Amino acid sequence: MLHFNLLDEPLIRWRCVAHGELYRSSLSELLAAMVANKVRDFPALRPHQRHPWHAFLAQLAAIALHRAGQDEPWTEASDWRAALLALTPDDADGAAWCLVAPPERPALLQPPVPGERVDDWKNVLRAADELDMLITSKNHDLKAARAYRAEPDDWLFALVSLQTQEGFLGAGNYGVSRMNGGFASRPGVGVAPLGAWGARWIADVQTLLAQRNAIADQQGYADDDGHALLWLLPWAGTESLGMASLDPLYIEICRRVRLAADGERLMARVTGSKAARIAAKDRNGITGDPWTPVDAADDKALTVSGAGFEYKLMAELLTGGRFTQGAAWRLDGWPRDASLQLIAQAAVRGQGKTEGYHERRVPISPKLRSRLAGLQRVAVAEMATQRIAAIAALRKLLWSALVLLFANGDGDERNGSISDKAGRFERPFEQGEDARFFDDLALEAEAEDAERHALRMQWMEGLVERAERVLTQAFEAGPRSAMQRYKARAAALSRFHGGWRNPKDAVLKDLAHHHAQQRRDAATEPQGHHHA
Repeated sequence: MLHFNLLDEPLIRWRCVAHGELYRSSLSELLAAMVANKVRDFPALRPHQRHPWHAFLAQLAAIALHRAGQDEPWTEASDWRAALLALTPDDADGAAWCLVAPPERPALLQPPVPGERVDDWKNVLRAADELDMLITSKNHDLKAARAYRAEPDDWLFALVSLQTQEGFLGAGNYGVSRMNGGFASRPGVGVAPLGAWGARWIADVQTLLAQRNAIADQQGYADDDGHALLWLLPWAGTESLGMASLDPLYIEICRRVRLAADGERLMARVTGSKAARIAAKDRNGITGDPWTPVDAADDKALTVSGAGFEYKLMAELLTGGRFTQGAAWRLDGWPRDASLQLIAQAAVRGQGKTEGYHERRVPISPKLRSRLAGLQRVAVAEMATQRIAAIAALRKLLWSALVLLFANGDGDERNGSISDKAGRFERPFEQGEDARFFDDLALEAEAEDAERHALRMQWMEGLVERAERVLTQAFEAGPRSAMQRYKARAAALSRFHGGWRNPKDAVLKDLAHHHAQQRRDAATEPQGHHHA
């Protein structure tokens, strides 16, 4: 029997852009609503599931449109339903779009397992979040196996997350092809218009259609007859698919899982495999994934660390030449006045743990976009590099001054506890600069050449003020006795000011010269005349 048919049953909850009303739609109705840009969000979707769900919908739509010879997304749900059903000609009854189907037939994101008794699979899951790719971590504030009262879309989102972004988790539990190794992550990086879900989705679908052939040529995929929906193929867990047999936009699976109806609720059975579903070990995650940057120096897909998308990585993604971006990165082809954003998302994995979900968005104004898309990109990249170096220099100087403060002005930098304490007090400085980095950078990047030096000096003066504020706020944690307090504070301030005013410092010399010139100008300024 077939249960929970996504093509026909209103199983997916979403809220409307206009007034936030809750709707329940079939998959085909949802795609029509996305075309109309009506979808604000999905209330059951957890943050770490956002990119897998977006990628799934974009890849699925692009595959359906390409196979139908269509250039523009359909506006009617009936057209989407027909196109999706046409992708599964051997399952005309829609089994491949159901959450539950007989084991010998495909179900959504669940490969058929003919000849196997799924009831014998010992790993039984009764909560949707047990199925998901997360290893419960305090970084997520999530507890395992909570979703016992899950609705079908809870299971759907967990299934998409598991099958399209899971990594290696011990023998028999292989990860997806679209990441650099089993302990990496599948990032979601792209440039998108500001707005609701549909705006980004439509832009990415059109890009995927336009770039499909280029991805196939670059990665050696099949042109038109490759495997696109990998859950349609039986999988006993012993054989892997070669990359050359795949569609360039393939939607993969990495685990052998089957959902079953338990009364009105769903449950899942999972078992291991002896091989990865796709033979991609030598690819280093380079699969032509539209949302995955490739580190050109290492020839590997981007792996996000536990630090997430901090400002240095984001600056590289936005301005640098270190990464070769995927198809979803596009700065031209937009209306001239379009306001865009850099979106970066990743669920970071480690060995036997999850290191948090990370998401960051950086606005890209029309003027900044023209700079990045044109000949000034290198200049903007240099601005970012210089600012990063200045923050690092001030952070190091601040840390040194804090060490002196906590050592009572005696400069005992060899004391580990003092060094650690200085690090704890210094950290908010860099966190604050991280938060404001791209707003500050945009002011300089968007300015005319003649204005940029003044803006840079203004920013650096503000940087010094913010670092000194952190230092003075730490005075309360310094020595208590009056004699030591005065000595420690004076020594810390002296080290701090002496450091940034040093004209020999390679990074801060421009600021030192600027400050010295201001003092000279002030000294030579004519005094006001006294009137008789």
